[in-house]
Amino acid sequence: MSTKEKLRIIPLGGVGEVGKNMIVLEYADDIIVIDCGVMFPDEEMLGIDLVIPDATYLEEHKEKVRGIIITHGHEDHTGALPYIWPKLRVPIYASRLTRGLISVKLREHKILDESYLHMISAGEILSLGAFRVEFYHVCHSIPDGIGLAIHTPVGTVVHSGDYKFDQTPVDGRLTDYARLSKLGEEGVLCLLGDSTNAEKPGFTPSEKVVSETFDHVFAQTTGRIIVATFASNISRIQQVIDAAVQHNRRVGILGRSMIDNVRMALELGYLNLRGTQLLRLDEMTRQPPSRVAIVTTGSQGEPTSALTKMANQDYKGLQIIPGDTVIISATAIPGNEELVNHTIDNLFRLGANVIYEKAMQVHVSGHGSQEDQRLLLSLLKPRFFIPIHGEYRHLTLHARLAQQVGIAPDNILTIENGTVVELDEHSIHHNGSVPAGYVFVDGLGVGDVGEVVLRDRKLLSQDGVVMVSVVINAQTGEPLNDPDIVTRGFVYEREAGDLLSAAREYVRQTIEDHRAGPAGWSFYNNLIREQLSTFLYEQTHRRPIILPVVMEV
Repeated sequence: MSTKEKLRIIPLGGVGEVGKNMIVLEYADDIIVIDCGVMFPDEEMLGIDLVIPDATYLEEHKEKVRGIIITHGHEDHTGALPYIWPKLRVPIYASRLTRGLISVKLREHKILDESYLHMISAGEILSLGAFRVEFYHVCHSIPDGIGLAIHTPVGTVVHSGDYKFDQTPVDGRLTDYARLSKLGEEGVLCLLGDSTNAEKPGFTPSEKVVSETFDHVFAQTTGRIIVATFASNISRIQQVIDAAVQHNRRVGILGRSMIDNVRMALELGYLNLRGTQLLRLDEMTRQPPSRVAIVTTGSQGEPTSALTKMANQDYKGLQIIPGDTVIISATAIPGNEELVNHTIDNLFRLGANVIYEKAMQVHVSGHGSQEDQRLLLSLLKPRFFIPIHGEYRHLTLHARLAQQVGIAPDNILTIENGTVVELDEHSIHHNGSVPAGYVFVDGLGVGDVGEVVLRDRKLLSQDGVVMVSVVINAQTGEPLNDPDIVTRGFVYEREAGDLLSAAREYVRQTIEDHRAGPAGWSFYNNLIREQLSTFLYEQTHRRPIILPVVMEV
C-alpha cells in the first residue's frame, strides 16, 4: 500500500568529499540526523582550522529534529557537534565508547550536558517520531562502530556507517553478517553505502596485519618507539599496548586529546593495559630507550600536535634523539600530505628512523574495498542505492559496482551535498536542493570567514598588501600632505625606495588631476585603489591588495 508522504534523504556533508559526514532523513514532521563531522581544510583554505557542514536547513526546521545519531567516534563523524549541536539542542544517540568520546569533546568546549547524551547498543531499536532505528555492529578502525537499519513508513533504509568485513578485528567482534542477511531477506528499500575505498580491488586487509607489523618492529628495535595515530583510534592504541607488553616495554601517552581519550577508554574498559602502567612524561626520558613506547598525536602533521612539535624541536620535556623509531600509523587525509611529509623530513633530520605507510604496512584502512562493498550489496539486496562517504569519483565507481551486482541503473542515484532525494516504495528521484556549503572554523570564529575573505587571504599570500594614507581638504579635494605608503609582503621597502617614492608622487598627482570638490572619501578611496593598482602592475607585474585610508579635514 502506497503512502501519501515521501521519505526525503538530504546529505549536508560527506558526499563528493572525504569528511564532514552528515545525512538528514525527513518524513512528514520528523527529522533524524546521522553523524555530525568535520573536514580538514585544503591548501586553498588559508588560516582555516576546520570545515563543518552548513546546518541552516536543520536550524530552520529544528522543531522537527528528533535527534542526532552518531555511527562511531572518529572526528569526521563527531567533530562538528560542538559547533552545530548548541544551535539545535536535541538528543544525541551513540554507542558506549562513542558517547565517551563525544563527552570528552563537549567538555573541552565547555558545553557538555549529560542529559542530552543517550547510550545505545547494537541490537537495540530506537523510536524517533516516524522512524524506528535499529543498530547493528560493524567492524571499523575503532570499537563500537554501528550501522543503521532505519525502518520508515515507506520501507527500510540501511546506512552502512564506516565498515569493513574484518575476520580478525582487534576487539574480536565481527560485522554482523547474520543481521545484514536477515535485513536483506526482509527487504531493504535503499542502501546508503560507504564509498571511501571504491577504487581499491579486493577486501580491505585485517587489522591483524598491523599487529604483525608492530610485533616485527618492536622485536627489531632497541631505541624508543614513538607511534603517531589519531587520538580517537582506540583500537590502534590497544595494538601498541599489546606489542609493548609483549616486548617488555612500558607505554606513555602524549597529546592533550590523546590523553583525554585514553583516560576515558580505560575508565569504560575499552583499553586493557595488560598489567602494565602508563609512563609519566618524566619517566619517558629516564627509562632505558629499549623499555619505552610512546603513543602520540600528530599523524596528520597538525602544527600544534605533539609529534609535529617534537619534529620542530619545540616540545617541552621530550626531544627526538638519534636511535628513535617513529611510526606514522595513519594515511594522510587529502590536503594534509605536505604537512605529513614535512614532519617526516624533520624527523629524519633529527636522526630518527621513520616508518610510514609507503615503507611498511603500519596502517590499514577501516573502510571496505570493492569486495567488501560487493558483499554488503549482495547481503542487503536493496531496491535503491545511494553511494555516500567519498569524493565524486568514489561515488561513481561504487554506483558502477552496484550495477554489476544487479541493481538497475535507474535505481541508483549519485548525488552531491544539498541534493534532496525523495523516495517511496516504487520510485526515487531528485527534488531540489538545500544549502550545504562549507562553514569555516577559524579560531573562535564559526562562519564569519567566507569565500571573499579566503580570496583576500590568497591574494595577500601571493602579492601582499599596500596601504596608502592621505589627508585631503574636504571642500576642494586638495591633498594636504604627501601620501604615506606602507607595504607588507609586496616589496622590501629599504630596497624599493625609488618605486615607493614614485608611487607616492603618482597618488598625489592622481588626486590633483581628479579633484572634484566635496566628492567624499569613497570617491578618492576607489580612485586611489584603481589607479595605484594599474601603476604598480605596470612597474612590477604584481597585483597587491590596495588599502587606501583617506582622511578629510
